[in-house]
Amino acid sequence: MSNRYPWIALSNTTLGMLLATLNASIVIISLPSIFRGIHLNPLEPGNVSYLLWVLMGYMLVSAVLVVTLGRLGDMFGRVRMYNAGFAVFTIGTVILALDPFQESAGALWLIGWRVFQGIGGALLMANSAAILTDAFPAGRRGMAMGINQVAGIAGTFLGLVAGGLLSQVNWRLVFFASAPIGIIGTVWAYKSLKETVTKVEGAKIDWWGNLAFATGLTMVLAAVTYGIQPYGGHPMGWTNPLVVGGIVVGLLILAAFCVIETRVAQPMFHLSLFRIRAFAAGNVAGLLASIARGGLQFMLIIWLQGIWLPLHGYRFEDTPLWAGIYLLPLTAGFLLAGPVSGYLSDRHGARAFASGGLILSALAFLGLLLVPIDFPYWVFAALIFLNGVGSGLFTAPNTTAIMNAVPAGQRGVASGMRATFTNAGMVLSIGVFFSLMIVGLADTLPQTLTSGLAQHGVSPTVAAQIGALPPVGTLFAAFLGYNPIENLLAPTGTLAHLAPANAATLTGREYFPHLISGPFHQGLVVVFALAIAMSLIAAVASLLRGGRYVHDELPLAAVTVSRP
Repeated sequence: MSNRYPWIALSNTTLGMLLATLNASIVIISLPSIFRGIHLNPLEPGNVSYLLWVLMGYMLVSAVLVVTLGRLGDMFGRVRMYNAGFAVFTIGTVILALDPFQESAGALWLIGWRVFQGIGGALLMANSAAILTDAFPAGRRGMAMGINQVAGIAGTFLGLVAGGLLSQVNWRLVFFASAPIGIIGTVWAYKSLKETVTKVEGAKIDWWGNLAFATGLTMVLAAVTYGIQPYGGHPMGWTNPLVVGGIVVGLLILAAFCVIETRVAQPMFHLSLFRIRAFAAGNVAGLLASIARGGLQFMLIIWLQGIWLPLHGYRFEDTPLWAGIYLLPLTAGFLLAGPVSGYLSDRHGARAFASGGLILSALAFLGLLLVPIDFPYWVFAALIFLNGVGSGLFTAPNTTAIMNAVPAGQRGVASGMRATFTNAGMVLSIGVFFSLMIVGLADTLPQTLTSGLAQHGVSPTVAAQIGALPPVGTLFAAFLGYNPIENLLAPTGTLAHLAPANAATLTGREYFPHLISGPFHQGLVVVFALAIAMSLIAAVASLLRGGRYVHDELPLAAVTVSRP
């Protein structure tokens, strides 16, 4: 292997990770433009499922499949799986942009091909860290992982800006823009990447284990996502038998997966890897940090788009783009701290940097908890930059420590498990943090909304009906860049019968932000308090990983769970 090859592997896998994570978030900001393009109102009660699946389908598939695809990389070649991922991802991107349908059919086309694209993204995410671990010696992996992982996480925030800019021109560009990069990356990967580790000979696919893991995790994550939808007169769906049943049955199937893996000759995942302290502690810390980081992203978007930007003169329709721009200090923190912490962790180990980064993130959450809803931007920018630095300090050393801790023959599946914890954390964060925010809003928003509308000429009956609507609709309207009050009043036909001054006030840029500021802050206290707790628990888990540890390449049998 030439001295240049590690850098070729780093540059290509970094491009792949950036593309995969950027496309997970680029749709978030572009959803209003996409749904307008297919002539479908995503906030109508019957269309909320379309909204959730266009938003979540890619992330859910990526979370579910990365372990399986990482194991296939161990068996049949990590580069082969990675290259296939680039090709699948690029094909999906082009077909998404060519959506020929309108309304519900158009939404189903997008959902189906986002799932297909998610398979490509999972192939990229499952095998990139393993390819880097194979290519770089242990003493330089931290630096390589720092560049790779931080580019991946930065992609989730750069996607917000890219989506906002592209969707201003045409919603199809949100997908088309990735196609040239995908084509170049695919050709480059096939031409330049090489298998550097001997494939497992005589390997067999653990069909039952793969099926149990995919089914169980899908049921749990889908049920948690549906938990934020109203059900039976309740503002959320946690009393829905399908939600409760999905979580319970999904967990039982995951328990069955653990049993299956101890009884097959060639399991999909060697559970004994969790006996390695650095591997187990790193993944627990990664899961908690991912949930906290995902919650931060969604709450900051709602905060900016629903309150702060309109108060500062921005139209609701323009807030998605500007929210991405105003969140750039968060990305800058990632980009600054990640490679540096990865480089230093090669010399001093992961524990101090990873745990210190999580504590720094917790302090940033505390600062965000204390600032007023209508904050001075420089304070907000400093706090999210601090949070980005903390996440950057944590991510690269933690990933390197996880990958250093496993034997070469298990790097693909270990990378997949690490990615599963990260991606599942992002999906769980939507269910967890939206639910907490809805709980916070449900106590005060209905009364505040009802009285506020009645004071501006809306009939008491209509005001009471709107006030009784689940808060999730208001949150999604702010999240998508719709005018929330206009969206609530339009179906009732009330706006046409109001005095012009009252109609202008209700649908103006300041009424909704002032209306929701108090209830939103109550919800924000609960959300960020949990994020602080998760970050601190993750810091403790990270401290428990022990000193610097690099697996000494024991034979595969040494980490295989013996059959009873």
